[in-house]
Amino acid sequence: MTTSPATHDGAATGLSEPLLPNRNGVHAGALVVTPVVANGHGGGDKLKGDLKAKDKYWKDVDQPDDVAAAPDLENGGGRPLLFSNRRVKNIILYPYRVLILIRVIAVILFVGWRIKHNNSDVMWFWVMSVVADVWFSLSWLSYQLPKYNPIKMIPDLSTLRKQFDTPGRSSQLPGIDVIVTTASATDEPILYTMNCVLSILAADYHIGRCNCYLSDDSGSLVLYEALVETAKFAALWVPFCRKHQIEPRAPESYFELEGTLCEGASHKEFIQDYKHVCTQYDEFKKHLDMLPNTIRQRSDIYSRTGTKDEDATVTWMADGTQWPGTWLDPTEKHRPGHHAGIVKIVQSHPEHVVPLGVQESNDSPLNFDDVDMRLPMLVYVAREKSPGVEHNKKAGALNAELRISALLSNAPFFINFDCDHYINNSEALRAAICFMLDPREGDNTGFVQFPQRFDNVDPTDRYGNHNRVFFDGAMYGLNGQQGPTYLGTGCMFRRLALYGIDPPCWRDEDIIVDSNRFGNSLLFLNSVLAAIKQEEGVTLQPPLDDSFLEEVTKVVSSSYDDSTDWGRGIGYIYNMATEDIVTGFRIHGQGWCSMYATMEREAFRGTAPINLTERLRQIVRWSGGSLEMFFSHISPLFAGRRLSLVQRLSYINFTIYPLTSLFILMYAFCPVMWLLPTEILVQRPYTRYIVYLIIVIAMIHVIGMFEIMWAGITWLDWWRNEQFFMIGSVTAYPTAVLHMVVNLLTKKGIHFRVTTKQPVADTDDKYAEMYEVHWVPMMVPAVVVLFSNILAIGVAIGKSVLYMGTWSAAQRRHGALGLLFNLWIMVLLYPFALAIIGRWAKRTGILFILLPIAFLSTALMYIGIHTFLLHFFPSMLI
Repeated sequence: MTTSPATHDGAATGLSEPLLPNRNGVHAGALVVTPVVANGHGGGDKLKGDLKAKDKYWKDVDQPDDVAAAPDLENGGGRPLLFSNRRVKNIILYPYRVLILIRVIAVILFVGWRIKHNNSDVMWFWVMSVVADVWFSLSWLSYQLPKYNPIKMIPDLSTLRKQFDTPGRSSQLPGIDVIVTTASATDEPILYTMNCVLSILAADYHIGRCNCYLSDDSGSLVLYEALVETAKFAALWVPFCRKHQIEPRAPESYFELEGTLCEGASHKEFIQDYKHVCTQYDEFKKHLDMLPNTIRQRSDIYSRTGTKDEDATVTWMADGTQWPGTWLDPTEKHRPGHHAGIVKIVQSHPEHVVPLGVQESNDSPLNFDDVDMRLPMLVYVAREKSPGVEHNKKAGALNAELRISALLSNAPFFINFDCDHYINNSEALRAAICFMLDPREGDNTGFVQFPQRFDNVDPTDRYGNHNRVFFDGAMYGLNGQQGPTYLGTGCMFRRLALYGIDPPCWRDEDIIVDSNRFGNSLLFLNSVLAAIKQEEGVTLQPPLDDSFLEEVTKVVSSSYDDSTDWGRGIGYIYNMATEDIVTGFRIHGQGWCSMYATMEREAFRGTAPINLTERLRQIVRWSGGSLEMFFSHISPLFAGRRLSLVQRLSYINFTIYPLTSLFILMYAFCPVMWLLPTEILVQRPYTRYIVYLIIVIAMIHVIGMFEIMWAGITWLDWWRNEQFFMIGSVTAYPTAVLHMVVNLLTKKGIHFRVTTKQPVADTDDKYAEMYEVHWVPMMVPAVVVLFSNILAIGVAIGKSVLYMGTWSAAQRRHGALGLLFNLWIMVLLYPFALAIIGRWAKRTGILFILLPIAFLSTALMYIGIHTFLLHFFPSMLI
């Protein structure tokens, strides 16, 4: 714990350091002494300490001579290097590679030994188990190969500022269009969405070159009016953030921080500002909560005073006009799935420079001298929806935003966020630009992906939401190849890459831009040509005349994509349960590379489903979408003409991994053999088989020890990854495979379901949602596997009591090894067992009481049944 110098000097000076209350009104200084404001990075010392601990196994990569020389920036020298590469130190990397090679050899020998000793009590099962072992080996190898050369990339923000924010002249940073997508104001809390928008508006980027668009796929008036309220609050929140350099800049997350004030002469002023902004934020939240009732009451009043009876169900806007989107009382042309397209500019482009410190409201008591009060452009968009037309889910919404933003701002870079994420590091947009403008591969970089981090996950991460083995392991590995995959949110694209245009290293001189590919909007076609010619500059809001409004309506119409390349070779890809991995694959296949960005303070944060059912539904959609891609015309087996070999293997693994669950499910049901009266062995000699199997499996965890070191994760992260893969393999993944089979037979895709993010109403427990049990059919196989293992262990104990004196040494050894396999499955399914007991799981140790009781009860039942049959029906035991 660190303390402020003011706490030591307070007695001498007669001054005490004021404590800042958190959102619950509790003074937090006695609990945590982390500065809320520390030059833009609260808890900066801790962050640097954590980064140093994670980086101790990494070293800087020497740059080639032709790019290593520092340019003379003052005299207009060449482009500077804007990020640095780090690789794992040889003392870790070389043993790691050797272990991978040793395990490959061990697996080959193991499978060869099994084929040579093809002796089994159940030959059909033996054949399937050998096929399974071969599949496991190939799947593991395709996942492991990209990690032979992990690379970490660190943006150089100070050099970016020196090059593009030179004092005395306007910023030279390129434009960015930032998109926030939401599909439902009911399933996705409005407060989350508006916090995401506020964090974007307050980001540390040139105000005139950052534009924010909200994509509302529900066409709801409540979201539009919430955005209007957000723009009003942003006029206070954004200057407050700029003045005090606070982090994070999403108010809900910021006001939950606990700590003392930072040092400096502005203590008193900061407290006053903080309290005022906090009070205004509470009022802002009340306004958001009241919006549905406000809109309902307003609509009722307008309807009662209306002149036509048919207008009784109309939803009215605050200006007295009818809302063109979805109405509160749905009717034809005003219901979900059937409403007009809507584009409304909530906050205009800051084209007129406002002098620093000019206050927009005389009522504000805050002093914003020398603070830029301007806000980025803010736009509300709801694309048109028509019955009988395929709207292509999130991909269709993003493509509509891609076209609208081209007409209004046409920034060369385009980044999208899910509505439950927010910018956690105000410099994150600058960090992404570092990779795009770097002189080495910047021009050929199609997108920059950031790790996904979550706020609401329980401390033990019971259901593996953090998934750090993937985000901090596999993605660093792909950084050493062609680049990471697109992960759906927190990813900055080059607009040209989304347009399906080749990278400069592969680009033809003549690029065809016509209506057959891009659609029949002349203004949009001109914007594509301007983007290709790199004429982005500073794009001001165009005049909103009738012709322009007609074009705007056209590009968000439900039929615009018809007979074009949208959703195939242009934009986000259609006809998949998930648009992310297939869109990234299409861009990589054209020759673009991608980067995985690492920042000291995490760039973005969000929320994750901590309820098991919602988590499994999310996994079904992801894994089902991956399988759809594998069995589609853009399968990584043969599509993607410019993919490197290792990158192709990675995509094959990412798309076919759900099939592994079929073999895991087969092995998971092996314990039922304990319920049979006679001994049945899958492989003979059994003891040697089990020993070899243990060695092969143990080597995975030895390799994992090295990954834990260089990836900077913990053993708990690794173990949760193992557990949840097992849980998914007996629940979500087989369900995705079943969906895929139905899709191949009937041509009906996987049903898309928005993950519910509304929290459970429990003020006493922030993780109350985790203890809710929502039974769904996909959980049945896991329940059967779990109880089969409980019965098998109980029966094994009962058999040991009855037969221990008559079993041979080999039988006792076989029994012990088989029991070890049962216990291993139980340990892997431990989080699932906690989930199905609901609120009892708040006491995580309860299973250590319930499970032994279940084992002993089953053993006693088996002994009782066996004794009964022995006395009255002895022939049944023969």
